[in-house]
Amino acid sequence: MEEKTVQTSSEPPKNVATHKKSNWPTVNSVSVKIVPEILQAGLSDFFAAAKYGLFFGGIYAAGGWLLIILLFKLGLPYLVYPLAIGFALIAPFIACGFYFISHQLEEKQPLSWGKAFGVVKTMFSRDLGWMALVTGFSLFIWVDMAAFITLSFFGFKLVGFSELLTQIFTTQKGMLFLLVGNSVGTFIAFVVFSFSVVSFPMLYHRDIDFVTAMVTSVRMVMKNPLPMAVWCITIAAFIILSLITGLLGLLIVLPVLGHASWHLYRRAVEDTT
Repeated sequence: MEEKTVQTSSEPPKNVATHKKSNWPTVNSVSVKIVPEILQAGLSDFFAAAKYGLFFGGIYAAGGWLLIILLFKLGLPYLVYPLAIGFALIAPFIACGFYFISHQLEEKQPLSWGKAFGVVKTMFSRDLGWMALVTGFSLFIWVDMAAFITLSFFGFKLVGFSELLTQIFTTQKGMLFLLVGNSVGTFIAFVVFSFSVVSFPMLYHRDIDFVTAMVTSVRMVMKNPLPMAVWCITIAAFIILSLITGLLGLLIVLPVLGHASWHLYRRAVEDTT
């Protein structure tokens, strides 16, 4: 009887390795000049569909006002600033409607209120809901940390808002409180920024899992640390500007940042669709 010889190889099949490699989206190198470029593109999209941007921006501004009123009613004025700053942690999820608008403009497709509200209703489809949960939990951690730091410096005796401001800006303890609080907040914000900066528009645009989206976002930040640091600081500056204007700035800031984030994703992550 003729014996068959089976050849074995210690090397893995090439097609398997290629398949695994293709699962990860390719991230591109970008320069610092991408920041003004995507802001300009975001502003252009805002003007092209201003009524949608003003409407959704107004809803979120109104929500912010209601939250601030609630905190004052509950006697928790010291949480107003941390929550306002923490808004940047969940802003990428809130901006999903703006990704849709930019995508429609990019494809030269007509816009309608029905389509816009339809996207808002389906934001929890695919793995967008899981990403919203992750960023929401990050906001919860930040608020807990802010409360802990505040109580550690000023004790459990609740004081009025004006008295709290006086202690913060006229005493050494208050200045140290600002330094510690903002340092912790900056660290948490940058961590969340790293795994969410392009993951939300990617989950809107592609049918992928949220872990792949988060890892791709972190890879993109690690590959472009300086441009992404500038973009992170730019977002923070716009959020602070919105606070100074009593959240009225959100009417424009939120849509522009949302549209700009879409254009960042389109330039930083190669389209394999």
